[in-house]
Amino acid sequence: MRRLFDRPYLLLTLTALFWSGNMVVGRAIRGEVPPLGLAFWRWTLAFMLIVPFAWPHLRSQWPQLKRGWRPIVLLGALGVGGYNTFAYLALQHTSAINATMLNSLIPVATILLARVLLARHLHRLEGLGVALSLIGVSVIVTRGDPATLLSLQLNPGDFWMLIAVLDWGLYTVGLHWRPKGVDPMLMLAAMTLVGIAILAPLWAWELANGQPIMLDGGNALAIAYTAIFPGFLGYVFYNRGVGMVGPNRGSLFIHLMPAFGTVLSIIFLGELPAAFHGLGIALILGGIWLTTRHTAKAG
Repeated sequence: MRRLFDRPYLLLTLTALFWSGNMVVGRAIRGEVPPLGLAFWRWTLAFMLIVPFAWPHLRSQWPQLKRGWRPIVLLGALGVGGYNTFAYLALQHTSAINATMLNSLIPVATILLARVLLARHLHRLEGLGVALSLIGVSVIVTRGDPATLLSLQLNPGDFWMLIAVLDWGLYTVGLHWRPKGVDPMLMLAAMTLVGIAILAPLWAWELANGQPIMLDGGNALAIAYTAIFPGFLGYVFYNRGVGMVGPNRGSLFIHLMPAFGTVLSIIFLGELPAAFHGLGIALILGGIWLTTRHTAKAG
């Protein structure tokens, strides 16, 4: 396990895989598990998984945690209370192609925010990698037909996805200010607690408006998946990966999500692969290779 945590690019790749599955699950159960209820229970279950790892560090690191409460509250609001809630709201209304394309703007948003807030710049090779991988994303989500872009129209779901994109860009850049000397699991536990505190009244409002969770075995497994893989492991891996390679490179791995989404659709939905799938995935992987090949520190 220690060797895994020393390989940031593998951690970020696994994160993209887990989050791709999260999009598939969120879309599949949207009619039976409302978005705010899904977000609340996802993080409540994830918190239960995090606490045993965080608890041993609480007493010794409480002073650092207390001093760093401002960035923790901000990161908890953005990363736990915000992004997935906005994404689940988006999946209630928008098409898969719109959601995927808008979600793929996260690396671009992160790079721009990092430039403004952290004064970081991309090396020329890294910029080329970003552009190449973005082209790969476009090939997949347009099914190899650029004319598809002309038919896209914003709806309320697209608006929520744009909010989610901005939210996650801010979260990724905000990891730069996470308190020093705090164990990552303790920090994640504190962030999750902040997020749950935000989500609880929102879920109560959703219930009061007649949107209960229709719980059965399949939906319970779906919620459990969102808690264990995209929630618990995904955030541990992403935070570690971004901490090692920086927000510019770390966010680039979001571009893997359309590629993984395509593969998952082939496996679980029985869709047949097409030539544009292979071309798009090759461009994405080529873009990431170019970006990670540049060994100098971003900026």
